[in-house]
Amino acid sequence: MLAALSRRPEDTDPPMTSPRFEQGALIGVLTIQPLDRVLDYRAPPGGCAAGDHVEVPFGPRKVTGVVWGPGAGDYDPAKVKSAIRVLDISAMRPAMREFLGRVADYTLTPMPAMLRLATRAPGLTDPPGMRKIYRRGHGQPGRMTPARARVLDLLEEHDGMGFMLGELAELAGVGSSVVKGLVASGAVAEEEAPRDVPYPSLDPHMPGKALTGDQATAAARLREGIKAGRYGTTLLKGVTGSGKTEVYLEAVAACLARGRQALVLLPEIALTAEFLTRVEARFGAKPAEWHSGVTTTERRRCWKMVAENGAQLVVGARSALFLPFHDLGLIVVDEEHDTSYKQEDGVLYNARDMAVLRASLERAQVVLASATPSLESWVNVQQGKYARLDLESRYGPAVMPEMRAIDMRIEEVPSGSWISPSLKGAVMQRLERGEQSLLFLNRRGYAPLTLCRACGHQIGCKHCDARMVEHRFLKRLMCHQCGETAPMPETCPNCEVAGKLAAVGPGVERITEEAQALFPDARVTVLSSDLFGSARALKARILEIAEGAADIVVGTQLVAKGHNFPKLTLVGVIDSDLGLQGSDLRAAERTFQLMRQVAGRAGRAEARGTALLQTFQPEHPVIGAILSGDEEGFWAAEAAARRAAGVPPYGRMAGIVISSPDMQAAFDLGNRLARLDAPLRRIGAQLFGPAPAPIARVRGRHRVRLLVKAEKTAPLQSALAEWAAQLRLPANLRLAIDIDPQSFL
Repeated sequence: MLAALSRRPEDTDPPMTSPRFEQGALIGVLTIQPLDRVLDYRAPPGGCAAGDHVEVPFGPRKVTGVVWGPGAGDYDPAKVKSAIRVLDISAMRPAMREFLGRVADYTLTPMPAMLRLATRAPGLTDPPGMRKIYRRGHGQPGRMTPARARVLDLLEEHDGMGFMLGELAELAGVGSSVVKGLVASGAVAEEEAPRDVPYPSLDPHMPGKALTGDQATAAARLREGIKAGRYGTTLLKGVTGSGKTEVYLEAVAACLARGRQALVLLPEIALTAEFLTRVEARFGAKPAEWHSGVTTTERRRCWKMVAENGAQLVVGARSALFLPFHDLGLIVVDEEHDTSYKQEDGVLYNARDMAVLRASLERAQVVLASATPSLESWVNVQQGKYARLDLESRYGPAVMPEMRAIDMRIEEVPSGSWISPSLKGAVMQRLERGEQSLLFLNRRGYAPLTLCRACGHQIGCKHCDARMVEHRFLKRLMCHQCGETAPMPETCPNCEVAGKLAAVGPGVERITEEAQALFPDARVTVLSSDLFGSARALKARILEIAEGAADIVVGTQLVAKGHNFPKLTLVGVIDSDLGLQGSDLRAAERTFQLMRQVAGRAGRAEARGTALLQTFQPEHPVIGAILSGDEEGFWAAEAAARRAAGVPPYGRMAGIVISSPDMQAAFDLGNRLARLDAPLRRIGAQLFGPAPAPIARVRGRHRVRLLVKAEKTAPLQSALAEWAAQLRLPANLRLAIDIDPQSFL
C-alpha cells in the first residue's frame, strides 16, 4: 500500500509555498508532450511562479505546460528559449504538484501523462468572455422529425444544462441547421452566457433528516475530524439501508461550513441522478458534476470553478480526484470496495488509495463508505491506520433480509431451465401479495456461448480470444472485451450448416425469457446496462421500477449498486457459485461482497425481505459466511489466508502485460525480461511467467503476462523501473506495469 496511507494526522507535511521567478530566470516547465522530463525555459515578461500555466515554444509549435520549479541548467544557456506568456488559469497548487508526483512514482507513470490527466478539460486556454449556449425551450416544433427528437431528448436528458452549438449537433448526430430550426420554433432556447460562472451556493446550515442514535454518533465523530483540520481516514461501515449517505452528508455540511471544498466519488454514473436530488434537498442547490456524462462546456466550467473556489462540492467519477481543488477538506469514496475505482488503462491507479494519498497532502478527511468493505480497508482498520464507524441497523422500520440457500443438487430443474421450483414458489408468493421480486445473474446478454451442434464450433470474436455473447433482445452477437458486434448468423461460420447453432448457458435475457414463460401474467423487466441507449433512459426505468412498474426484475450487478426498490421483498440469486470460479485471489471477497450487496436490495420498507441463493456448493465457506452474516469472521479468515500466501494486503504484487500484433514478438520480449530479472532478485521478489494472458488476444493484439510478487516492505517500484529500463521497446510492442492489479485477465 501507499506509504502515505500509514501516516498519522500529525505527520502531515506543512503547507508548501510556490517560489517566484523574475523575467529571464531559468524555469523548468512540464508539458504533456511524451518526453518524460521537465524542459528548461526563461521566465516570460512579468515573471512567473511555480505552478503557473504557461505557453511555451516547442519546435515550430506553441504548447502549454506548468512551471514545475527552477530549471535544471543542463542545457546550453544560449539555446534556452523564453516562455511566451502566463495563461489566465489558476496556478497549480504545491499540494497538487506533489500529489501528481507521488502518483507518478507509485504507479510508474510518466509525468506528462499525469499532467494530461490533471488538465483534461476542453478550452482551458480560451479567453474569458460570452458565448452562445442552447437549452430546452418552452415551445414545440411544428413538425417532429427523428433528428429533431434526438436534439430535444438530449437537452431533456441533461436537465437544463447548456450546450454550445457544435457540441449539441455532434452529440445528437445532426447538422447545426436542425438546431437552428428548433431555435426558430422556440423548442430550443439560444442564450448569451458567460463562459464560466460559479455554481450556486450550497447552504450547509439547512436541516438534514432526523438521525438515529448510531447515525448521530457517527456523524458527530466525522464532524470532529473535519473540525480538527487534519488528515484522517474513517471507514464508515453500515449494513445496506442503514443511512450511510445521510451520515457522510453531515460531514460534507461540516466541511462546507468551514469554507472548505468537498468531493464525493460514486462508482456508477447511473447513481448520480438520485444522489444529486438528495444533495439538493440537503443543501438547497445542486453541486458540480464531473463524469463522462457531463458536457464539455460543463467540464471546463467545473475545472475552472474548482480551482477558483467557485464550486463547494463536486460529485464525480474516479477522475474527479485529479481536479485542481482550491482547498479540499473532505473526500468521500462511496461503495469504496467497488472495482470500478480501479482505472484499467492509461494511468493505472486505484481512486480509493489515491484519495487517501491526496487527503494526506491536503490535510483533509477521507470517508470510505461501504456495507461490504474491501479487505485492504478492513486490514488498515485492524492495524490502526484508519478509524472505523459502524451502523448496525437499517434506517426506519426496515430490517435485514432473511437469507437461505437453495441446494441445486436436490432440486428438480428441467433441462434448459435455471429457476428452481423452490425459487419459483417464492416468486409466486410475492406475486400474490403484490410485491416485487429480483432475479439476479451477473452475466449480460442471452447466453455466454453460441455452439454449432454439427461441428462443435464456438463463435468467437475476430479480434479477441473471447467468445461472442448472444444478445437476443438486440439480435446481435457482442464481444464483451472489445465491444465488437455482429448480426446473429443463420448458418455456422465454420461448417456452414444451417439450423444447428445453439445457445449454451444463461444470461439475464435468457432468465427473463424463462421468467416470462413461468409467470405469464407478471410484468417482467430486465436491468442491464447494454439494453439502454442512454444514462437518462436507464435512470428513468429504475425510477419506474421503484414506483412499482414491474413485478419481476431480472438484473446484473447494476442492481446491486445502491438502488432502493421499496416494494422489493425477494431476491433470488440464480448462480451464487459463478464468482467462485477461476484463480483470482479476490474471488471469495468479491463473491461475498456482491451477494451481500444484492441481498440487501430486499426488504427496504416495512416488509421484511428474503434472499434465496441457488448454489451447488451450500457447504462452501464463502456461501456459509454470506448466509450466516458473520462478516467479521469472513474477513478474519480471508485475511489469514492472504497473510499465509504473502499476497495483498500482506504482500505486494505487480502485473506486467506485453502486447503486440505478433504473438512471438510478445513472448520473445517477455522471455528477455525474465532473463534480466536481477533488479527483482535483489529485493527478494518472485517472478512468474511469461505466460499467455487468460484472454490472450484483445483488439487484435496478443497479450503476454508476467506477475511479480514481493514482501510488503520491498522497494518494488524502484526495482521495476530499473528492470523495465533495460529494454528499448520496438514501436509495435507495448509494456504496461500495473501496481496492485485488481484484474488478472
